[in-house]
Amino acid sequence: MLMNPPSGLESPVASALALLQEAAGLAPAVFSTSFGAEDMVVFDLIRKSRLDIAIVTLDTGRLPEPTYALMQKVREHYGASFETVHPDPQALSDLVRANGVNGFYQSVENRKACCAVRKVQPLARALWAKRAWITGLRAQQSVTRDALPPREYDLAYCLEKFNPLFDWSEQQVWQYLRTNAVPYNSLHDQGYPSIGCAPCTRAISVGEHPRAGRWWWEDPDTRECGLHRSETRTIRLREAA
Repeated sequence: MLMNPPSGLESPVASALALLQEAAGLAPAVFSTSFGAEDMVVFDLIRKSRLDIAIVTLDTGRLPEPTYALMQKVREHYGASFETVHPDPQALSDLVRANGVNGFYQSVENRKACCAVRKVQPLARALWAKRAWITGLRAQQSVTRDALPPREYDLAYCLEKFNPLFDWSEQQVWQYLRTNAVPYNSLHDQGYPSIGCAPCTRAISVGEHPRAGRWWWEDPDTRECGLHRSETRTIRLREAA
């Protein structure tokens, strides 16, 4: 348990920890991280609280070098505390043969096919036989997440899904990271609030939405990779208690 959360974050941290403890109680539980700023908050909370939650990350094969550098730094900071999951080699070979190495720029369908092979299918393997899935999602991140609940039942993966930072602001995320000296991706300091695969992520300009740098050539309502689907049933915390 964190004994001294940053000033002003006592309530958000307590709420997040309560959700994480609830998820851990449904073991086996897993936290999937892309090592973004929000994910590093959740990572730190899990490790400092010594919760029985496995941590996995998806190495798509197209991540930017600073993300790999952070993965190494996290290992040095917390120890060997996460598992890396990779795309199926044959599925990846078939994808590139059919659409080309950068075919995702050609259409939304091609991009989603790439995300399916590099992200969705590996995640499905990581979530297999788990009862609880923890994410670093926040409601303020995009128009596709503005109704994000703290907990929901994911019908696609047939498990409970917990979003412990669902009501956190970006300012609260960074206050936590800086106060606790949590390692984070250096791209955040270069105008990248949201970081995915290198070919699909760019820096944003002042005033742009934080998710504007992800799949920027598409309409805002299609800018999800398929990891977080809509087939969920919200569970109110009071009802679930």
